[in-house]
Amino acid sequence: MKTLLLLVVACTAAAAQDRGLGVPTSRFGMYVSRGELLVNPFFAYSTDHNREYQPLNLGYGVLQDYRGRFRSTEALLFVAYGLTDGLALEFEASRIHARLDKAPDDTSAMPSRIEESGLSDLEAQARLRLVRENRGRPEVFGFVEVTIPTQTGKVLIGNPDWDVRPGFGIVRAFPWGTMTTRITVEYNHDDRLWDLGEFSIEYLKNLTPSLRLNLAFEGGETGAMDEWDLVSGVRWRIRDRFFLKLDNAIGLASKSTDWAPELGVVWSLGR
Repeated sequence: MKTLLLLVVACTAAAAQDRGLGVPTSRFGMYVSRGELLVNPFFAYSTDHNREYQPLNLGYGVLQDYRGRFRSTEALLFVAYGLTDGLALEFEASRIHARLDKAPDDTSAMPSRIEESGLSDLEAQARLRLVRENRGRPEVFGFVEVTIPTQTGKVLIGNPDWDVRPGFGIVRAFPWGTMTTRITVEYNHDDRLWDLGEFSIEYLKNLTPSLRLNLAFEGGETGAMDEWDLVSGVRWRIRDRFFLKLDNAIGLASKSTDWAPELGVVWSLGR
């Protein structure tokens, strides 16, 4: 009994040490507590030497898959606020510049390069703790993500539809780190049906009082099981309530984006 009690205390201490007692946000390794405001501006770059596309979806009339060269740069702002101990709201917006170079074997009327820029990816989420972790069970949380239509006249960066993606996740603390699994459900507009969406397995560990490590294996967005990434990241405390956050995603499948690094800062305001 004494051994079991010590294990429970160790797991509880590990949870508080690695992630605190906040609600998990959609950003890897970030939790928000009641009365806390997180402000996270960051810069993202992505490159893919064989991005799959169909000229028909880009307005050039050929229903065939090709592989082109894709590049993008984004300036993003992520904001999250903890309303209660179990409910948080978040918002994310970006300004993106993207370009797609036509595949050499593409015989459609598509130009050799399509290049677009503008405001994109306006998203809001509600994050809810459903079950609090204790010695006999993990924490369970749910969320609903809403994406607002933007740039409806553009083919690379446009999002013509409203999207609602519900999901849930499970968090469990161990003395060696905290594990999280989450999955979403989303509507496939092409096939007009609901699919299982993005899935991830995540690991979080405080290496020192100032340095936090996060690792993740994620994929399955839009219901496809052929896009998987390995994400690694660190959060470094520069000053009290001010952090540097660096993440790096490497594609593990041919349809995944080859490389997608992110660099930003995080302010923790409020309580």
